[in-house]
Amino acid sequence: MPSTHKAEPSSSTLPISMPVAIWLGIMAVLVAMMVVIGGVTRLTGSGLSMVEWRPLMGLLPPLSEPEWSRVFGLYQSSPEFREINIDMDLSGFKTIFFWEYVHRVWGRLLGLAFGLPLLFFWVRGMIPAGLKPVLLALLFLGGMQGVIGWWMVTSGLVDNPAVSQYRLATHLSVALFIYGLLVWTSLTASAGKALHPRGHGLATLILVAITILAGAFVAGMDAGLLYNEYPLMGETLVPVEYGEKGLADAFENPASAQFHHRWIAVLAVLAVCGLWMRARKSAQAAMRGHLMAGLVACQFALGITTLLLGVPVWAGALHQLGAVLLLGAVLATLHALGRARA
Repeated sequence: MPSTHKAEPSSSTLPISMPVAIWLGIMAVLVAMMVVIGGVTRLTGSGLSMVEWRPLMGLLPPLSEPEWSRVFGLYQSSPEFREINIDMDLSGFKTIFFWEYVHRVWGRLLGLAFGLPLLFFWVRGMIPAGLKPVLLALLFLGGMQGVIGWWMVTSGLVDNPAVSQYRLATHLSVALFIYGLLVWTSLTASAGKALHPRGHGLATLILVAITILAGAFVAGMDAGLLYNEYPLMGETLVPVEYGEKGLADAFENPASAQFHHRWIAVLAVLAVCGLWMRARKSAQAAMRGHLMAGLVACQFALGITTLLLGVPVWAGALHQLGAVLLLGAVLATLHALGRARA
């Protein structure tokens, strides 16, 4: 006689906590917006406009002319003003001050948007035990990111009026790690635990991340202003300056940085296409895979467009947003495939 007992669904597919999942999803969106704001800050040359760090008192902008004069005076003593913006007046300073101010205030708002709900969910016992270490790690990383951001800015306040590309890449790396952890944990909280990516899936994730970090070195050295053509760089595929910096060439030679960003991106596109082919065969991952494939096509086309146009602010900002969205789509696809394997 056939059994009438219904099998219980796997715990890996059961929702864990939708309120927590929604909160973490919103946080991922806010972090993505933070990355884009940081990109606009960089593209508009605003990153070195605030030369003092007041973590607690810096929430409000200057509200009086004497305060504006004081802040502008601090900027006038910086290398960027003396060597690049010597003709800038107070009105021009207010323009570049705006984006850096928004960038820093957004970071403070992120801290509140994460810390207060975390305390609420924790006190109410709404956080599954398995997620608590991850959330505490995110809280720590968020605090560290503020310190890393100031460490990055100080590299352009001493002698050379330019932010270190190494520190810029570090700042972006931590932001992407926080974003990725938020996306993955949100999906886990809403749909259940997934096996971690491996093999081709892990390689695809790494390639996409490396492509974005290669872009950070391009941005850090303004390498996008060179060789505004594609696919050639001058008369050849490889720029004539390639290798001039020796072992540090990939990180200190603008032409080489752009060359690497171009061709690592091609490898990432091919890897994502392979992941899409896998996702198409999975009922759980198919829709996410289609979204991922569409995003990688748009991102590649937008990257070429940004280069050909000489990196206008709007195109650079969209390219940065596309990178974050693509990373999120890859993670979402891998999470769905990981749940299927589980």
